[in-house]
Amino acid sequence: MRFIYNCKIPINKSNKFVENFFIKKGLKLLVDLSKKKKNSVNQMLINEPYIPELDDLYNLYQYILINKRTTILEFGSGWSTLIFSLALKELADKFNNEIKLLRRNNPFELFVIENEKKYLNITKNRIVKFNKYLNIKYPIKVNYRLSEVEMTTFNNRICTQYKELPLCNPDFIYLDGPDQFKVKKDINGISTRHKDMMPMVSDILKFEYFYTPGTIIVCDGRTANARFLKHHFKRKWKYFDDQKNDQHIFWLAEPTLGKYNNLQLKFYNNKL
Repeated sequence: MRFIYNCKIPINKSNKFVENFFIKKGLKLLVDLSKKKKNSVNQMLINEPYIPELDDLYNLYQYILINKRTTILEFGSGWSTLIFSLALKELADKFNNEIKLLRRNNPFELFVIENEKKYLNITKNRIVKFNKYLNIKYPIKVNYRLSEVEMTTFNNRICTQYKELPLCNPDFIYLDGPDQFKVKKDINGISTRHKDMMPMVSDILKFEYFYTPGTIIVCDGRTANARFLKHHFKRKWKYFDDQKNDQHIFWLAEPTLGKYNNLQLKFYNNKL
């Protein structure tokens, strides 16, 4: 069966709609926090956590929900981690029985890789506090991994890599880390620790052939890194440049691998 998956792209909504969405989810606190002063667009070195940006968080929630993702790998951590955990929890509550029919060994689990202990602890504590705030008795499993990031090469191109990765095969990858200024080592004197350089993660490419058809990758900004991925991918990926939301979306649009991948793709496409 040559079933090829097409990623569902969230529809842009008004600010009022997005605010009401989070309020209905019991997250008025998130809405209130989003109205605090934002960092300057030119402020590249930031020592404090970002405030939540509701439009971005709404889009991420919808990507997980409408595409019925089962296993998320997040590079970096922050408010997005909370949103991913809540979206997966909603899906887990609805599809706990259906997921048992799929070959997914980490159903409705979130894997987070972070290279800064400070921000990883902030993320952990935030999720614990919001689970209590929302009275979530059985939260989804979040797997945290702290790993240094170092300069390296991929196909003789200078880039970065995490020294350790979590063991999982995600069907959704979110690229929003690391901080380009927190990378170790140099390659021929070159590193990303310069304001005119930019993030250039290569890890996603290294296990490209393990991804199942239907896998989605979302890059938050990081246009140069998205182009690096696009240039080096070897499989059949579709690509969407969401300029309005400053996101780059890839999805693996290949024929299915067989019986279990068929079931997985049918699960994604069944109505919520």
